[in-house]
Amino acid sequence: MLLEDIIVQTQSVATQTTRNASDNPRENFAVKTATQPQRKVGPAERVKRSGHAGAVVWLTGLPAAGKSTLAVALERQLFDAGYLAYVLDGDEIRAGLCSDLGFASKDRSENVRRVAEVAALFARAGFICIAALVSPYQEDRNKARRLARDHAFIEVHVHAPLEVCEKRDPKGMYAKARAGKIEAFTGVSAPYEVPTGPDITVATDRISVSQAVTEVLECLSRFIDRKLDPPRD
Repeated sequence: MLLEDIIVQTQSVATQTTRNASDNPRENFAVKTATQPQRKVGPAERVKRSGHAGAVVWLTGLPAAGKSTLAVALERQLFDAGYLAYVLDGDEIRAGLCSDLGFASKDRSENVRRVAEVAALFARAGFICIAALVSPYQEDRNKARRLARDHAFIEVHVHAPLEVCEKRDPKGMYAKARAGKIEAFTGVSAPYEVPTGPDITVATDRISVSQAVTEVLECLSRFIDRKLDPPRD
């Protein structure tokens, strides 16, 4: 149904309601609000509409491990297949929602908390939300899982050895960290706690992007209601 059709339909209902109610629109709205509880769109309705449940796919790993690359490829595959999907990228979040945060331990934890809250909202709206950020501390990732509540939370360890990440170094951040120009850089001067029990580990130094997407899709398919097709090379 087009928006124009919805508007016409709504206007028709409004006209009929006005005929049967008070001549005072404000009074009519107040009475309706007071006597009829507001009904939200429920989870089952969202699943029926989209054909799948919402979920959070949490990609964690060292800088330059391949999180953003995998997130974008995964989103594209899901979107093209008709799924509701959206990426929350760590760098983009840092530039906006979390622009007031630094890289001290408490700031990193708050960064993860904010992203986790937003990801949970997306999941409740029926989206498969793909969060791609270093999130170096296990306890913070555990909290993110708890925030997802009754929605599926898939922790993906995007793994590549430190030397491989440093060799990739697309933004030159490792080189700057080694030169002392960046403080508290994960993997160099700040710790990264390897996930103790991820739902899946993807070794990006050994497999292609499409293979990594396939592995995540196979894991994700255990949690949502539709069969996920692997990407085509």
